Order: sequence, then structure tokens, then C-alpha cells
Amino acid sequence: MNAFTARDTIASSGFRDLKVVAKVKESAVITSFHIEPVNPRDWRAFEPGQFLVFRIPAPGSGAGERGYVLRNYSVSCSPASEGRYRISVKREVAPAPGLRDGISSCFLHDRIDVGDVLQAEGPRGDFVLDKASSRPVVLLSGGVGLTPMVSMLHALAAMPDRRAVFVHACENGDVHALRDEVAGLLATRPGLSAHYCYRSPSERDRADGHFHSEGMISKDVLQRLLPIDDYDFYLCGPPPFMQAIYALLRKLGVPKHRIAYEFFGPATVLEPDAARASAALAQPARIKPAGEVATVEFRKSGLTAVWDGKAASLLDFAEDQGLAPEFSCRSGICGTCKSRLVSGEVAYFEEPLDELGAGEVLLCCSRPSGSVVLDI
Repeated sequence: MNAFTARDTIASSGFRDLKVVAKVKESAVITSFHIEPVNPRDWRAFEPGQFLVFRIPAPGSGAGERGYVLRNYSVSCSPASEGRYRISVKREVAPAPGLRDGISSCFLHDRIDVGDVLQAEGPRGDFVLDKASSRPVVLLSGGVGLTPMVSMLHALAAMPDRRAVFVHACENGDVHALRDEVAGLLATRPGLSAHYCYRSPSERDRADGHFHSEGMISKDVLQRLLPIDDYDFYLCGPPPFMQAIYALLRKLGVPKHRIAYEFFGPATVLEPDAARASAALAQPARIKPAGEVATVEFRKSGLTAVWDGKAASLLDFAEDQGLAPEFSCRSGICGTCKSRLVSGEVAYFEEPLDELGAGEVLLCCSRPSGSVVLDI
């Protein structure tokens, strides 16, 4: 998910109780929950951009035998907020009649209040601000995707010599969250700026000058905002936003290794041309490898391919071969990509949240240790 893979990240295991100490409505659809460990010793520091994994009760709601679902929410407060986290959650309503409202977000919005206790694990994730870099930063977010960006902006405000531009796109001022907080950060020092793009601004937005451009973030907008320089770009938002912005940056000549993103989906979604090329190269029959090389056999698909080490995970490798295993979180949390390991061994670069049974493997956070056979 993240182009910056060289740095170390924080990952803490074990669910603990977190008490809600404040609940703040940030916009018409986004509410923040300020939470603190019930046991102060359970505090875990976080890097700006990381998320917590919440165990949300959901009996009879597709949660299976566990009776709960796991959901990830980015920490939206300053990493200097020791002893407390903040998550800012959009209430996800059913997109059409007959469909279910968002289980987790509606539970938090409708049933959780100050004094209630939630269970969470983490922080996790490698979508974090590269503090070692001296390059100027561009934070690009869409909708509730601004939550990790605000945390990053807090960290950047404490770096006096690093320029940063925060570009945020949303529907209008009614759903624009954390605006005043961002304004306060921009006022702390020179070198910080923001640009807001509203798709459908209201008359009040126009009268009050709440936004800087209308419609979608465009090439002209970025070229106007960003003088020629070597930037670090960070992206977070819904899939259509991510696809559009990633493609735009690549057309502007931004190299892939300068684009970091939080996106719970296959990387090929951001690069459809690469996906088509991979699918075209996929062989419907077994490929016999030459020499003693590591291979991955997808037994049900009748495909064997040489593992060249370029794919980040077995899930990515399967997608590169034109296969489409089920997945959700892509970070070892939800268990959706659990598959049967017929033979061979794998190594985990992100420890699975739940214990796996014998012969089970999570594709999203593992790589083969030699040749393997998967029941896919």
C-alpha cells in the first residue's frame, strides 16, 4: 500500500480496552471519538498515518461465529497526543434501498457515547510520514480520507524547515471535517498551505469563500499550486478519487516511489494498464520452471509461476498472474484472504491478527519461503 517501504514502522499486537472520553461532531457525516486506554499501561505510541483495528459487536450481521467485525480507522490526532487517540468516522449509510447501512460506522455514531468502552488493537500500517526526508510534502485527500493527513499535518507543523501543501476534495462545506483544526495548524508557521476543492459547493460556501476550486482536482490546479520541485506525495480517499489522482500524478511525471498511499485494494486498481498486461501474460496451463527456483503453484487454477520476489505478497503475486482471490484489508487483519497451504512454507512480514489453523495461510501479508502450493 505504501511506496515508502524502507522505513521501520510500529505494530503492536493485542486488543485492549479504550474508553471514549469525548465525542465531537465534525461535519454532517463525520464524528470524532477521543479514546484513552482504560489501563494507562496499554498506551501505544503511533506514527502519523497509522490506524487502529476495532472489534465491533455485530451479531447476526454477517459477522459469522465470532459475533463481531474488524474495522480499521486511522488515528486523526497529533502523534504528540500521548495517552489519547482520536478517530474520525464517517457515518456510512446504505447507498440504495434494500442494502445495509455500514455496520461499524453506524454502531459508533448511534450507540457509542462518552464513557463507553471499545476494544482496539494496534497501531498498525506502513502508510506513515517519512520524517527522514527533507523533500516538501503534498497531502492529497478525498472525503474522510483526510483523517491520516491531519495527523501528518500535525507532525509537519513541528518541522519548521519542511514545506507542505494540504489538498482536500469533498462534496461541500457541510461534509468538510476538521477545517478549523487545519486552519490553526497552517497559522503556526510559514511554509504550510491548503487548497480545498468542492465538487458541489453550496451558496453559503460561495458567499463565505470556503473553497478554492470547484469540481475535481485537476492538472491545472496541481500545476498552479506546486512549483517545480521534488515532492513526497501522500494519497488517501475513496477508490475513484485514488484512481484519478494517482493517474494524474503519473501523467505529470511523478515517479511511483514518490507516491505513498493508503488504499485497501489491489495496487493494480491504481494502474489498470499494468493489470491488463498482467492478465494478458497469465498462462492458463502449468509452466514448468527451469532449474532450482522457487515457484508458486495455484493448484485449482492449473497455474504455476516462478516467484521472482518482485511482488509484495502472495496476494499481489496471485493478482499479477491474473487471478482474483478474495480479500478485504490487505494487512493481515480481517482473514478474508485466508487460503489453504497444500505444501511449502511462508514467512509473514505482518503478523496475522488472529491465530491460523494448520495448513492455513493469509495471502496478503506473506511471502513464500521456497516453493509453495496453494489451493487456489
